[in-house]
Amino acid sequence: MFWIVVGYLSGSWLAALTVCRLAGVADPRFHGSCNPGFSNVLRLYGPRLAAATLLLDALKAVPAVLAAKLLALPVWLQGAVGLAVLLGHSYPIWYGFRGGKAVASAFGVLLILVPGVALFSAVCWALLAWRLRTAAAASLVTALMAPLACVWLAPGYVGVVGGLSALVLARHWLNIRRIRRGEEPLLRKSGDRGGRA
Repeated sequence: MFWIVVGYLSGSWLAALTVCRLAGVADPRFHGSCNPGFSNVLRLYGPRLAAATLLLDALKAVPAVLAAKLLALPVWLQGAVGLAVLLGHSYPIWYGFRGGKAVASAFGVLLILVPGVALFSAVCWALLAWRLRTAAAASLVTALMAPLACVWLAPGYVGVVGGLSALVLARHWLNIRRIRRGEEPLLRKSGDRGGRA
């Protein structure tokens, strides 16, 4: 139970807000898609700040999840700690329970629990985002594929990865509706410059 609480509290820190504040740009919760995550930061301010957001949101999952794994807690409990990190990011206590979509945090959890699945997911997301230029679509397809990859790479964690993927999919419900209407914002091309909002 202790590590579940630690996971939630650490997940509740939203890296995008700190990164944007330090960079002197506007709060991403009030611009673009209003999502405090790396994809909105990428659309608003470009790859440099987005990469910092992605790295920090992934790293915040490490302490609690790594402790759960090193302590050899049951797989389901390791998964519960990881899920707590995602719930913290999605519903952060520090920011009025209004958070992000938990994709970067999910990557951090997977990197500790099932690194092979994490790397597969990262490559899958990057290729889809490059091809479709839509972060939400790339995240949705990757979330669907991660449990399938887990069957092959880490079968003991299929249930855990399936649960994490289900949360990511649920958090993208509005994006699914926008994609169906053709209203989902596209990612910037590599030559585009990020600007202040």
